[in-house]
Amino acid sequence: MTTLTDDTLPVTPRAMRDEMIVFVLMALLLAAVPFTGVYPFFVMQALCFALLACAFNLLIGYGGLLSFGHAMFLGTAGYCSAHALKVWALPPELGILVGIAAAFVLSIITGYISIRRQGIYFSMITLALSQLLYFIYLQAPFTHGEDGIQGIPQGHMFGVFDLSKPTVLYYVVLAGFLAGFLLIFRIINSPFGEVLKAIRENEPRAISLGYRTDQYKFLAFVLSGTLAGFAGSLKVFVAQNASLTDVHWTMSGEVVLMTLVGGLGTIFGPVVGAFVIIAMQQYLAGFGQWVTVIQGAIFVVCVLTFRRGVIGEIAHYFRRSL
Repeated sequence: MTTLTDDTLPVTPRAMRDEMIVFVLMALLLAAVPFTGVYPFFVMQALCFALLACAFNLLIGYGGLLSFGHAMFLGTAGYCSAHALKVWALPPELGILVGIAAAFVLSIITGYISIRRQGIYFSMITLALSQLLYFIYLQAPFTHGEDGIQGIPQGHMFGVFDLSKPTVLYYVVLAGFLAGFLLIFRIINSPFGEVLKAIRENEPRAISLGYRTDQYKFLAFVLSGTLAGFAGSLKVFVAQNASLTDVHWTMSGEVVLMTLVGGLGTIFGPVVGAFVIIAMQQYLAGFGQWVTVIQGAIFVVCVLTFRRGVIGEIAHYFRRSL
C-alpha cells in the first residue's frame, strides 16, 4: 500500500528471525540482572516504563496517532490496582486485573471521543481528557489527593510467589514485561498491524481499498491504552504507591521522549529509550529541576541529529527491521 522508503523497511521472514534473536538475547540479558549486582529497583522501574513506551509506540509508531494523554491509562490502572490491593485486600493477580480492566474501559471511552479527530486535534483531545482526569483524581477521596495511596501490600502472587522479596518481584515484573512485549510484537506483525502501517502512511488510500480506518485506529487505541494500564499495575508493586505523578501531563511527555530517543516505529526502540531516560533521571537526580531542562535538550538533539532514534539509526545502517 505504500512506497518503500529509507524509513520503511520490509518485514520479511529474515527480518522476523532477526527480531526474535534480538528478543531472546534481550530476555536472557534481563533474566541475568539479579546476578550482576545491578540495583533491581532501577531495572524494574525501567521495565514498567519500557512497556508503557512500547504501548505508546504501537499507537504512534504504527498507527500514526500522537496521544498526549497516555499517562491517564498508567495512572488510572495504578490507582485502581492500589485501591484493590490495599482497601479490598485482593491478591496481586486480581489487583493487576482490576487495573487492566479500568484502563480498558477508560481507553474505550476516550477512544470513542477522540478517534474520529485527526492530527493535532486528536492530540489535544487526549491531552484535555488526561488533564480532566488529573483534576478528578486530585479531588477524589479514594486517591488521597496529593498524598496518593501509600504502603501498598505486595502479597503473594497466586498464593506462592512472595513479592516482598526483590528477586521474586523482579522476575514477576520481567515476565509481565516480556508478555506485553510479545503481544505487541505479534500485533505489529499480524495482518492487523500491516493495515495500521498502511493507515499511517496513506489513510485515504487505505479507505479507498475498503478498510474502515476508524475501527482499526480505535482498536489500536484500546490495545495501546490497555497495555499502558498493565504497565501502571506492575509499577504499583515496584513503587508500592500510586500518586498524581503517574497521571500528570509531564508523564505523557516523558513517554513521547522515551519513544523518540529509542526510535519511533521500531520494536525495540522504546525499550532502549525507556532505559536511557530512567537511567538519566536516576544519575542526574542531584540536579533537581535541571533534569527536566536536560531532558528537553536531549529531545532537541534527537530531533536535529538522529531523528530515527538510537535503534532506528542502527536499523537503518544495517538495513534491518528492529
